[in-house]
Amino acid sequence: MFEIISKEMLSPAVCRMEVYAPRLAESARPGQFLIVIPEDHGERIPLTISDYNAEKGTVTIVTQRIGVSTGEICALEQGDRFADVTGPLGCPSEFVVKSAVELSGEHYIFIAGGVGTAPVYPQARYLHSLGVPVDVIIGAKTAELLIYKEQMAEVCDNLFICTDDGSEGFKGMVTGLLEKLVTEDGRRYTQAVAIGPMIMMKFASLTAKKLGLPITVSLNTLMVDGTGMCGACRVTVAGKTRFACVEGPEFNGYDVDFDEAMRRQGMYRTQEKEAETEYEHECRIGRTSRPQEKA
Repeated sequence: MFEIISKEMLSPAVCRMEVYAPRLAESARPGQFLIVIPEDHGERIPLTISDYNAEKGTVTIVTQRIGVSTGEICALEQGDRFADVTGPLGCPSEFVVKSAVELSGEHYIFIAGGVGTAPVYPQARYLHSLGVPVDVIIGAKTAELLIYKEQMAEVCDNLFICTDDGSEGFKGMVTGLLEKLVTEDGRRYTQAVAIGPMIMMKFASLTAKKLGLPITVSLNTLMVDGTGMCGACRVTVAGKTRFACVEGPEFNGYDVDFDEAMRRQGMYRTQEKEAETEYEHECRIGRTSRPQEKA
């Protein structure tokens, strides 16, 4: 169970894995997440579901190597197995409960930043399958860091690429491209969805509000244990304390206190740095001791 069926490096630090988890694949819906435990007694790592296939019994996850635990995931190869994969967790995207009739007349614009592009994919695909017009902006610092371009192009009406350095597509931030599409190109959208770095979602929400465009954001990056028990994902939404993992991860972008969320996101940086230093030390010890043991 939980065998890695396939693995692909999307960039030097980002990998995509298709994992055999039939019960999860059958129940998954756009917007939800799962918990991965790489090895026995390992850390619980929440990851947004990037795709699911009930017929094959697989779910797809995309992981960016930013610390010890995500590094352990990316180090696994095809044929390896996770100790556990739990889900689906969290609330599905709001549009999942709406019928095709209710969604008629809607035109969605997704703003995907970096690794946030992966969880945008199943949402865009779901809406596209119902005939709902969908446009997608994919943003990254450089062209080399763009992911899911080909896959996304197949499940949206219009795909717009944006890079900070102008190496591909629009040069600048995703917010600048969003504003250009609406104010200069005359495109009309009824709903925006932003998934990516917290700072990007903050300014995407501010831009959408200026444009009079409703926007939903995903606060999956705040989650730690994924059950609401640790309290690490507490966030203020419309003046009330909410838990991203059990009441989200998606919320109205207008209502999120992003400054508080970003402070909370940085709470464990010291511990993460200490863990990384310890892990690197253990790896060095391991590399020097193994040859001696063989001798």
